[in-house]
Amino acid sequence: MTAALLQTSATALRILALSAMMIAPVGALAWSNAGGLGIEKQGTGLVLFITLQRQSMS
Repeated sequence: MTAALLQTSATALRILALSAMMIAPVGALAWSNAGGLGIEKQGTGLVLFITLQRQSMS
């Protein structure tokens, strides 16, 4: 029982480590691009924001 538990734990740890190594760069990129606070209201984003605000008020 102990050997099976040890083997399962080692496999789970390897899977966790591999998943973390594959997901970490994507998370770091998302974190670095999320630097602005709130929604950037420039260009098309501003037009969409104003349109949605006008629709919600009527």
